[in-house]
Amino acid sequence: MRDGAWRKSLYVAVFLAALPPGQAAESNGSAIPPPSAPLTGCLAAGNGYLRARIRGALNLDINWKNAELECDGSERPDGHGIRLSFAGPMRSGGRRLRMVFGVASAAEGAPGRALPTNLTIIFEGEQRLYSTRGEDRCTVDELREERVGALGPTMRSYRVIARGFCTLPATALDRDERILVTRFDFAGRVNFDDPSPHPGTEDPK
Repeated sequence: MRDGAWRKSLYVAVFLAALPPGQAAESNGSAIPPPSAPLTGCLAAGNGYLRARIRGALNLDINWKNAELECDGSERPDGHGIRLSFAGPMRSGGRRLRMVFGVASAAEGAPGRALPTNLTIIFEGEQRLYSTRGEDRCTVDELREERVGALGPTMRSYRVIARGFCTLPATALDRDERILVTRFDFAGRVNFDDPSPHPGTEDPK
């Protein structure tokens, strides 16, 4: 396999692994998914957001409010922790920035502190991807979850509010570049759809 094809295959694999299951299934194996429908906002209540400070090969100050965001979240595939995805406004040529947080040890409905976190930063439409490639470079300093939506035993949704920082940079997949997310704050959504609630999350009587 030629070097360019190998890099593209690796990019696709990492890109799909970073997305929540529903989004990964919809990408049809393409490195960059087709442009989505116009954003309808992150959370129905209008209180979603993402703020982040990025320095290094790229210098960005992100301050996206609910209406500018597409967000999703789920339990991680291995059942340990949660994964949240935030995509910002769509730019020309199908370009936009997506940040994916894999928060280890986060449990359904429970607050958390000092949670190791994997971070992937994807520049869709540019085949540019940065990843910490592990959970030892970023930390969610504080996290809390608020139950939202209709109550039910099968599908359960939470608003997740968190803040954190990275102490070491994320590295580019196919180039000699690094970026450091010195701080981040977000409010997004995570869905749990296993058949029965975890202990302590049963519906109130």
